[in-house]
Parts: sequence; structure tokens; C-alpha cells
Amino acid sequence: MRNLQIIKNSKYFVGVSVIFVILSIVAIAVFGLKLGTDFTGGSILVVEFKDIERPSIDQINQVLEELQIEQAQIQPMGNNQYSIKMPSITEEKHQQILSKLAEKFSTGDDSQTQTIQATTQDGQIIDIPVNIGTVNTNIVEQKFDSIGPIIGKELKNKSLLATILALIAIALYIAYVFRHVSMPVESWKYGLVSLMALAHDIIIIIGVFAVLGKFLNVEIDALFITAILTTLGYSINNTIVTFDRIRENLHKKTNLTFKELVNVSINETIPRSFNTSFTTFIVLAAIFFLGGATVKFFTLALMLGIIAGTYSSVFVASPILVMFYDLKFKKRA
Repeated sequence: MRNLQIIKNSKYFVGVSVIFVILSIVAIAVFGLKLGTDFTGGSILVVEFKDIERPSIDQINQVLEELQIEQAQIQPMGNNQYSIKMPSITEEKHQQILSKLAEKFSTGDDSQTQTIQATTQDGQIIDIPVNIGTVNTNIVEQKFDSIGPIIGKELKNKSLLATILALIAIALYIAYVFRHVSMPVESWKYGLVSLMALAHDIIIIIGVFAVLGKFLNVEIDALFITAILTTLGYSINNTIVTFDRIRENLHKKTNLTFKELVNVSINETIPRSFNTSFTTFIVLAAIFFLGGATVKFFTLALMLGIIAGTYSSVFVASPILVMFYDLKFKKRA
């Protein structure tokens, strides 16, 4: 492991990254991203069918069409749940959906009803009849969220801003930490290289989800942004460990050239980076295969982030630093 000639073969490692980044950019440009309700606005209803066979998607669609709800996306969850995503609906319509589902699919014999009060979007209080027997026997509401289009747009803008600010803050922080390292590569270049490595990670993750959105209807939501920001923190941690070892070796191994020193530093930190990433990946893989459907693609984004982040920290960031070194001394020559 300590004899890997990473710097010597850096053009191959960086070349692989360039190919994946280009493919990801093409996927994003061609397919775009399938934005979820968090960003576009709408309502999400998750219902569970207890002690009965889960109805088909067509049967659920039929119920929604009877209530004049169009453009609904219905996805199975687990063994007996459905996630129903639709345009923003009122509380009245929300209760009508539950009542209609219970009326059609529940096996309860008790047909008693009671009236509940709900507030509409314009502030009016209305009475809604609910079938007590059927609602309480087989149809259980697990989740209901409703986000307006204005809030969704604001969340999208703030998510983009948060990601950009995080990248800038990380680059500035690294430049400050390495401010005393001015030779043979200036401190600000450490920050710039870190930024390039992080951009590599983000673009690849987004590219994969652009493909998943096109062919599997996977949507981008607030959890995806959380995964992106988590990846930034995880990836930069590995990069800083390698850069810090380079900084230490600049004072300890003065007999080595800069390229040799960087290669030695990478080899010294590879076991730590790989072991940390591998153990984290195992945990995420367990969650991905055994966890619920609601966190499946969030976990997938984190897994992709760990793979891309570990690769960029070891095989991309430091080789690019050496490339800056080569450019600097070629200009002087």
C-alpha cells in the first residue's frame, strides 16, 4: 500500500474523474433533475392498509379521479403502504381522500360517522363527515405534508445558496489553515484544489440522480440537499488529512522532491481514509437494503458521496496540487 505510485500515474486517475464529471454534466444537461414536492410545492400523503391486501395503483388512482385530483404520483412503500404525491390540496380535500379510501377499501362493519372541523386555506371553518368505523379499522394515515409553491421555490433557492456558501467557506478555511505553507505551492491553492475536488463529488452525485430521475422517477428533495452537505463535510475531512500530512512532511522530509513528498504523504494516509470510508459505507449499505423506502435514496446519495469523496481525496486532490506545482515552475523556466 505504501508503494503506490499515485503521482506518477496521476494522469490516469484524474482522467477517470474527468470522464465521470463530463458524463455527469451531460446527464444533467440532457435529463435535468426531477424536483420533488419540497421544491415544486404540493402535498404528500402516506397511507397504510392494515389487515387487508394493499389495493393496486389503478384502484388508488380511481379514488383520486373521483375526487378530481389529477397528476398524482403513487409509489408503493414497504409491504402495505402507498406514498401519494399530488398538487397542493386543502385540508377539506385531504380528509375527503382519507374518507373515500376508507369507504372503498376498509372491511370494518361500523358505519357510524362523526363531524370534524377543518380550516380551509382562506381561513373558513368547515364541517367534514368522517366514517369512524372504516377509518379506524384498515386505513391509517402515516404522514401528510403540504408545501405551497412559493415556499418550495424559497427552499430551492436557500438550498442552492447553502451549498455555494458551504463550498466557499471550506475553501477559505483551508486557505487560512495552510497560510504558513507558501512554498513550494501557495496556501490559497490548497483551498482551490479542495474546492475542485468537492465540485467533482457534487457533480457526480447530481449526475447519477439525473439518470435515476429520468429512468426511475427518483426525485430530488430536502434530504438530497442534506446528503450533499454531508458529503462535503466527509470528503473535505479526508482531503484535509492528506494535505496536513503534506504540510508535516515538508518540514520532516526535506530530502525529497515535492512530487515524492506528496506521493509518500498520500500513501501514509490511504489506510486511514479507506478504513474510515469502508466502515461508514457498510453501515449505509445496511440502511439502504434494510431501511425504509423514505430514506433509501438519501442513503444512496451518501453512499455515492463516500465513494466519490474518498476517490477525489486520494487520487484527485493531491495530484492536482502537484499539477499546480508543475505549472508554477514551468512558467519560471
